[in-house]
Amino acid sequence: MFDLFKKLKESLTRTRESLTEGVRSVLAGFRPIDESLFEDLEEVMIGADVGVATTEKLLDRLRQRVKSAGVRDSSGVEAILREEITSMLSSGVGPGVTDASPRRPDGSPAPRVVIVIGVNGVGKTTTIGKLAWREAGKKRKVVIAASDTFRAAASEQLGIWAERAGVDIVRSSHGADPAAVAFDGLSAALSRRADLLIVDTAGRLQTKHHLMDELKKIGRVLAGQLPGAPHEVLLVLDASTGQNAVIQAREFGKTLGVTGLVLTKLDGTAKGGVVLAIADQLGLPVRWVGVGETIEDLAEFDPAQFAAALFDSETTG
Repeated sequence: MFDLFKKLKESLTRTRESLTEGVRSVLAGFRPIDESLFEDLEEVMIGADVGVATTEKLLDRLRQRVKSAGVRDSSGVEAILREEITSMLSSGVGPGVTDASPRRPDGSPAPRVVIVIGVNGVGKTTTIGKLAWREAGKKRKVVIAASDTFRAAASEQLGIWAERAGVDIVRSSHGADPAAVAFDGLSAALSRRADLLIVDTAGRLQTKHHLMDELKKIGRVLAGQLPGAPHEVLLVLDASTGQNAVIQAREFGKTLGVTGLVLTKLDGTAKGGVVLAIADQLGLPVRWVGVGETIEDLAEFDPAQFAAALFDSETTG
């Protein structure tokens, strides 16, 4: 049986080495707690891409908890830090992509429409394939719209993932209007009484301005076809880029109604601490985390489970 928690722990190995083991090394070097302990913890956290602002906030909370609990020995600090990390990550929790039940104007069921955005190379295509596979495994009918028509290989790659997932795909020729492909995708999803439409998008056009305009146009076309659509805009971020992932999220968030985040490539980076910065600074829920290359390797984000994997322990409660 596929053990997703075990896979999550494995994917966080490098982050655990840079963050958790670093924290434990600092704590092992202190007995009485003083300010130099917090300074050393700060250095470890920033090195693990937690970010300066988030690190300061986390350590301020830790200082307060340690003081109020009367903790005098560094051996009691790790458990409090884990609780604070879990609490911070909880601000990044949101409902899954199929929670709502959209309706057509006549009141009949309609597909839930999810747009997936992100710069090229972050793992957008594989995320769509994994998400489609998960939903199809729940006996939901899924349609994918290949609206990234600017990369010749994009539609072909997405077609391979759609075949693996056992779902339908709607695509057009290279250079076609992406919004028209999204329209056709939603038309197919409506006529086939699908439960979910996932719309792929381009990650780079001639300029950032053109990219944002194109993405907004796709949103308008879908809304005109089905009031309330899109129901979710998922931004895919590459964890290995560290704080650059936070910058990307801010840029997309300025012009698009991003509703949730997908963090990929956790298994290949020591910068997984960026999850804390994302949860703390962006005000957007982390929906999913990618923990490997296979079609099964997409985990629904759970703060307690993530913290447990980060500290190499079992979940509690």
